[in-house]
Amino acid sequence: MRLSRLPIHLIRILFYLAVFLTPVLGVWLASSLVAYINGPTLLAASSGILLFPLLPILWDLRGRKKRKSGILTWGDRITLRTLLLNLIFIGLLLAMRPQTSFLALSTRGDWFLDGMSGPQVELARQGLFKLANGLEGLYLVFYDNPFDQYADITQVKPQPTTDTKPRQAGQAKGWPWTDVGLHPAVINMPASAETSIESVAQYIASQEKDPMLRIKALHDYVADRIAYDAPNYFAGNYPPQDAETVFQRRVAVCAGYAKLLEALGQAIGEEIVYVTGDSRSSTSDLEGQSHAWNAAKIEGKWYLIDPTWNSGYVDRASGFTKSYKADYLFPPPEVMGISHFPEEQAWQLRSQPISRGEFLRQPMMRAQFFADGLDLVSPTRSQTDTRGSAVINLKNPNQRWLLTSYAAKGSSQAEHCTDGATQGPQITCPLPGSGAYEVQLFSGDEQYGDYAYVGQLEFNRR
Repeated sequence: MRLSRLPIHLIRILFYLAVFLTPVLGVWLASSLVAYINGPTLLAASSGILLFPLLPILWDLRGRKKRKSGILTWGDRITLRTLLLNLIFIGLLLAMRPQTSFLALSTRGDWFLDGMSGPQVELARQGLFKLANGLEGLYLVFYDNPFDQYADITQVKPQPTTDTKPRQAGQAKGWPWTDVGLHPAVINMPASAETSIESVAQYIASQEKDPMLRIKALHDYVADRIAYDAPNYFAGNYPPQDAETVFQRRVAVCAGYAKLLEALGQAIGEEIVYVTGDSRSSTSDLEGQSHAWNAAKIEGKWYLIDPTWNSGYVDRASGFTKSYKADYLFPPPEVMGISHFPEEQAWQLRSQPISRGEFLRQPMMRAQFFADGLDLVSPTRSQTDTRGSAVINLKNPNQRWLLTSYAAKGSSQAEHCTDGATQGPQITCPLPGSGAYEVQLFSGDEQYGDYAYVGQLEFNRR
């Protein structure tokens, strides 16, 4: 008899647990979305009050006159209606905003723990983010990378064995590259060598014997010779991105850059592979966008490369501006992993891979920020709440000159945070009022010289 009653008790326990948890989950999801878009917290609290107990009670009162005597008590009806309303609410949010829901929970799901510290708080925070990671599957259902079609069906799976030691004297210098331009083989390449992908690769191989500099030269050729297809990028219309088409047209989006570099490597037996995933260029698009880049195996070790980001920059007004750099040529995995998240975890090249949520929670700093020796102390998150000014703490051992500006999110009207450049460990931006703001950092060698954009942080002033 006792055994036969056990399932009934278990079902009852699970039922009441669901009744308790669904309003909690609904309020957590709603409040995280509010925090993510810097909306009024009162909105999230109101949704919780409506879903339990206000709406269930109003629903019951509305049907009282029509109701005949039944087996359900008032408490049973309120319980069932609470469960149903909250399931509908959660279902609608996830159905209408599946990716945004995942982003909100992954980046701001611990908003109510802000300002708190301690082992228990950290344990709670990690638990919340583990729950948020459970929605990644729903995120991926609606995720479609148009550049996956160019990926090889069978591909090697690398081991996280990147080169962290300096090369021996007489060998090529690696990242960070300083005062380096295009490889001489690319600059001096005769027109007769540019008749095919194979002839380009063979010419570069004949001119450069150092393995690392040879890959750099292949990368330099792609970054220099190919223009970014800005019109089609902004239209969301991508013509064929295979290596041969790109070589002939000399214009491409990221997939074409990466496929051409892969093909150049294959032509001379260099192991360069095509990698797809998400990339983030600013905090305005935490979810990132579909992207493609490369990894190369040099002397038994894997390195990451993004020839697209090293070729120049794009904006809607002026299109593509050619500007060669080597910021994303063999950067450490931890640096590349700030802005690039591969679909295949192995291509993170980290000994301890990070989750998509951890990727999204990182402040959006460019590779040059780390190449300049800068280290961000705080904030440590992609979004930060503040009651007043935006405060940035960092380490600056190389005494770089820093300029900062802030602008309301989505606005192009920026204001300087300080009267001039600073080398100090703390930067304060006096945000004028409530709202979401983006604070951009620029780094320079001299106080009154040129400055390069090195990163961006987002602050929500309450």
